[in-house]
Amino acid sequence: MDKAEFDKRATGYIKGAEDSPEIANAIESFKENLSYVAGGYEDGESFDNLNKHLEEIESTYASQQECNRIFYLALPPTVFIPVAKNLKEHCYNSKGGVNRIIIEKPFGKDLESARTLLSSVKQYWTEDETFRIDHYLGKEMVKNLLVLRFANIAMGAAWDKNSISNVQITFKEPFGTEGRGGYFDEFGIIRDVLQNHLLQVLTILTMERPVSFAAEDIRDEKVKVLRAIPPIEKEDTLLGQYVAANGKPGYLDDSTVPPNSICPTFAATTLWIHNPRWEGVPFVLKAGKGRFPLNEAKVEVRIQFKDVTQGIFKDIARNELVIRIQPSEAVYLKLNAKTPGLYTRAFPTEMDLTYKRRFAEAKIPEAYESLILDALRGDHSNFVRNDELDYAWKIFTPILHWIDGKNGQRPKPVPYPYGSRGPKELDDFIKKNGYRRSDGA
Repeated sequence: MDKAEFDKRATGYIKGAEDSPEIANAIESFKENLSYVAGGYEDGESFDNLNKHLEEIESTYASQQECNRIFYLALPPTVFIPVAKNLKEHCYNSKGGVNRIIIEKPFGKDLESARTLLSSVKQYWTEDETFRIDHYLGKEMVKNLLVLRFANIAMGAAWDKNSISNVQITFKEPFGTEGRGGYFDEFGIIRDVLQNHLLQVLTILTMERPVSFAAEDIRDEKVKVLRAIPPIEKEDTLLGQYVAANGKPGYLDDSTVPPNSICPTFAATTLWIHNPRWEGVPFVLKAGKGRFPLNEAKVEVRIQFKDVTQGIFKDIARNELVIRIQPSEAVYLKLNAKTPGLYTRAFPTEMDLTYKRRFAEAKIPEAYESLILDALRGDHSNFVRNDELDYAWKIFTPILHWIDGKNGQRPKPVPYPYGSRGPKELDDFIKKNGYRRSDGA
């Protein structure tokens, strides 16, 4: 493509230019910083051309002492290895300054492929130079979990198996594959969402207090949690696939999806953490496409506490702490309070911290915005370490091989209507894992 086409693609989805001269001018200024070099992923000469172009840009710098280069691989995972190799051999700046590489998920398809990818990239780039980006780690509420947990005695005191009955981490996407069926069918909902995004949320939710906020201290504690989680069992898994409903096509109606595909578009899995804090508490990870009539994806953590001691109270709602990661960031605690008046009756209510109301003037940065800034600063805290990735794949690989038919017949997902909460079997699944829905919920 030419420069004009590249600029159009780079800025075409930025909103507000029509209504705001300030945004329109900012976009034009941004375009001046963009440049485009065409080439082949496996062609060394193309990377020599890229290096010449980088040197031309760097020649305009006021100081020639330090030229820093960050390479962001927003590319098909099949070319990560040749691109990482060619960048190191042809575009690595050894004259002073840092060189860093950012890799987008998916980091492999299972444990074996992830190890191949990790070891291949490691041949050319050190762990310190490598940033594996999972944008959920840049979301405001995910980063807030550390502060909520470790800066509040009231939270920490009830944060274990003695008080908590079960935990659900839920991802709902209101649309289907919509033309991306080829990619999705190859990877599926577990690789797309559970194995990375939701598992990352779980580790931050359950890790022990780190010695400091330093990157390695945080990542050490996350790895300890992952090591305590055994591989997921078939019996602890529910798979679904959306079918046509509410005027919307089913998964198999998408022309980019292979005919008669039995790839799950919904998955619920139960994870168990075998350590003193969490032994016996089920953690249910749920993710699905074509669920719930919302305008955007919804991600939330729902921590349900145990029943109060029976006696003076009967059949009252359980306490729940809900952390909504998106949309409309919020933390709210479901409590029981006395109904106003002459009689003593308990009713459920909420202590509500909705960010849009409490922090009306604050600008919450986009996840990628904060993560790219972290990469510029060299802060690894919110990036995935290589051993962390290895343990994450160990948890999910057996269930993925079962779904892919590598250990016998592939399981057939149960159907659920587009726009519904998910498979009808979901209620029994979460009930089996200890969740109790109150009448007034």
